[in-house]
Amino acid sequence: MNGLFITVEGPDGAGKTSVIEELYPRLQALTNQPIIKTREPGGIAIAEKIRHVILDPKNDAMDERTEALLYAAARRQHLVEKVFPALSEGKIVLCDRFVDSSLAYQGAGRRIGVAAIAEMNEFATEGLTPNFTLYLDIDSDTGLRRIAQHRSHQMDRLDSEGLEFHQRVRHAYLKLAEENPTRITKIDARQGLLDVIEDCYQAVVSRYPEKFNQ
Repeated sequence: MNGLFITVEGPDGAGKTSVIEELYPRLQALTNQPIIKTREPGGIAIAEKIRHVILDPKNDAMDERTEALLYAAARRQHLVEKVFPALSEGKIVLCDRFVDSSLAYQGAGRRIGVAAIAEMNEFATEGLTPNFTLYLDIDSDTGLRRIAQHRSHQMDRLDSEGLEFHQRVRHAYLKLAEENPTRITKIDARQGLLDVIEDCYQAVVSRYPEKFNQ
């Protein structure tokens, strides 16, 4: 595939969505290569419906493996309908979450096992790996406090998990970053939002100077 696949990862409260909203137009201004921004789970109609089922607080009886399978199913449909075609057309895809989230949340957070989740997603993604990943790191206490302060809607199923769950998620992310230093760049998300955005911007343009001409 001729495109570039960039993902943004991090625990709840790290500010991923806000960063992507600001990063997208800044990067697009530097390149003639089309950029699309999307998210997981979601990005296309079927996956958005699956997202609602997964995150609905009323679905508190959902088994952890059912949850993992639904994430993988949403991911597969998103890839087939949106990501694969965009990459084949030479576009840059900027995605809020990808497989790393499943490894951290279901593999570690739900204690299913990172290897089992990796195998499941290998099937769903046909082995697609991001070219570059920005990991927004924040401690669990701060992340949960931000969620409580800034989210106007009801907290979803994952937001509502306890501190220990979110600590397992963060530790898994840190391990992934340590194991994949050439793909994953860690950004200190405890900073103010503007500083986080600037750090992410600099990380991308310095990694791909041939694509983003400042």
